Amino acid sequence: GEGGAGSPSKPAGKESGTVSEAAETCPPEEWEMEKSVQGPPGQPGSSRLVGGSCPQKKAEILSSQYGINLFLAGLLLMFAWAVHAVGIRKQELLSYLITIMLIQLLWMLWHIFRSYTQRTLIQEKDTHAGARWLKCGITLFAVITLILDSFKIGYFIGFSNCLSATEGIFPVTHAVHTLVQVYFLWCHAKDIIQSFKTLERFGVIHSVFTNLLLWTNGVLTESKHLLNEHKERLITLGFGNITIDLDDHAPQCNCTTTLCSIFSQGMYYLYPFNIEYHILASTMLYVLWKNIGRKVDHHQQHKIPFKFHGITVGTIFGLIVLSSTIAIVVVYLIQIGRSKIKSELALTMFYLYAISVLTLMCAAGIVALLIYKIEERSMDNSKNPARKLDADLLIGTASGSWLLSWGSILATICAQDHPKYTWYNLPYSILVIIEKYIQNLFIIESIHCEEEKVNDDIKTLRIVTVSSGSTVSLTPSYKEIYNGAADMDNGKFPYTFHDNIYMRERSGGDGFDEVRSQASSPVTHSTSDFSLYSRNSVNSKRRILKNIAAFLFLCNLSLWIPPAFGCRPEYDNGLEEIVFGFEPWIIVVNLAMPFSIFYRMHSAASLFEVYCKI
Repeated sequence: GEGGAGSPSKPAGKESGTVSEAAETCPPEEWEMEKSVQGPPGQPGSSRLVGGSCPQKKAEILSSQYGINLFLAGLLLMFAWAVHAVGIRKQELLSYLITIMLIQLLWMLWHIFRSYTQRTLIQEKDTHAGARWLKCGITLFAVITLILDSFKIGYFIGFSNCLSATEGIFPVTHAVHTLVQVYFLWCHAKDIIQSFKTLERFGVIHSVFTNLLLWTNGVLTESKHLLNEHKERLITLGFGNITIDLDDHAPQCNCTTTLCSIFSQGMYYLYPFNIEYHILASTMLYVLWKNIGRKVDHHQQHKIPFKFHGITVGTIFGLIVLSSTIAIVVVYLIQIGRSKIKSELALTMFYLYAISVLTLMCAAGIVALLIYKIEERSMDNSKNPARKLDADLLIGTASGSWLLSWGSILATICAQDHPKYTWYNLPYSILVIIEKYIQNLFIIESIHCEEEKVNDDIKTLRIVTVSSGSTVSLTPSYKEIYNGAADMDNGKFPYTFHDNIYMRERSGGDGFDEVRSQASSPVTHSTSDFSLYSRNSVNSKRRILKNIAAFLFLCNLSLWIPPAFGCRPEYDNGLEEIVFGFEPWIIVVNLAMPFSIFYRMHSAASLFEVYCKI
């Protein structure tokens, strides 16, 4: 908040009084966060975010409760429509979604206008939030979402005789909402809002849960479509005892154009991108909400560059996995449901492919963790809402696939009849659990490790050997190579006299120079060899880690494709439905699968950040 312990403009007495008062009225953790803004004396800041005051904490709680109630109301509307509740039609659900989108649009336009009028003022930014590659990703998903909206508009025009007006208004509103929101996230995702904080909290949390409701609506629509296809496939696998009752919301009239079938089929191939767009937008807005009212010191954040260098092996293997995945998904979707034999072959093919990929990913993750264990790098414990959210989402969304995997394991063990293809389900499910466990550990450890960067306050050591009055070897020390500072001091050599080795320690901050002498000895060559070995060792470790990050990045993108586009063996093998019952297992799959799909995309985004950071 305003007036914490870090405010430099207040007198010492008044400042101590403020801290004492905060200690009496605020929770201890809030007071500690305010108190820690200055940091240890003599040490530079590290972009630490500082907590707010008690009134702002109350505003945070009030706004979060508002957002949860907004979400629950929409969730119940969707549930009522999905189960054909009396008096709840699709137009009621769409009217609710249109209303909350319009409210968010008004808030975003107000915030953009207010920021434009105050553009001459210095505004604080959270350099960790809203990375450029994340904005590019969400823009790509937004473009595909706009194509989806155009398909919906075309579909509405074709069936306008029997569809309500809300089904035409919704895609138009959603398209405008998408355009404004992408612009908002590009320009304001890094903002640290310090004025109208209570109003802004409600506006941002409203935006978070609006995107979550739009995400849920997309998941529900896609799930109903996939469930209808799944019910038809079960007959071909011999599960005739399952009642096939299609949940059809098709219009009760004829299409007036020839493109309706293209629009209706094409929409379901675009829904995965729309789903990812809304969940990514909600996470970026959540970070913006957490940053409201916080203060950040003005230490310049080190920008993480992207360099495509030295990752040939990881990229090649990753691209092989990606191309294989696309081929497997195409064959799976063609073969599944054609006949019992073809369906069993498609399931066997998928399981063998997935087992191979997951085994390679586990091995790569273990190698990366062993390298981190050898290096023993220090951890960055500075406060970072974006990083904390990344770690929480990794664990939270992984729970979805863990739930499905444990269900498959129990079904395989407890089932009385075991078709041959179902035995591949057991190692596949076990590997899914282990792979996510290892990958989460690798990503979280990577994003919490301190970056290796040049620091002027770190003293560097230079070693020069002289023989017969001439320089024989000039080799930087290990510490200098490790910190990327192996260049000479403006072209000047260290001091050298006779046959002695002179070491000069120089601190970049105070200009202090100290000259020390040692007798020349054969250690000179061993020092040179050690420096070269150290340089090669560090570079080799970084190169291995970069290749692993690139490989895992492409593998996670590959494993996102099958469930996102309808290749879901949890639906199609039928074993779990026999053990748990058709309806209970379908409910579990429909609840857990969206989190499992999001996990892969979020992991890919986190691994890209890891790659840039290594």
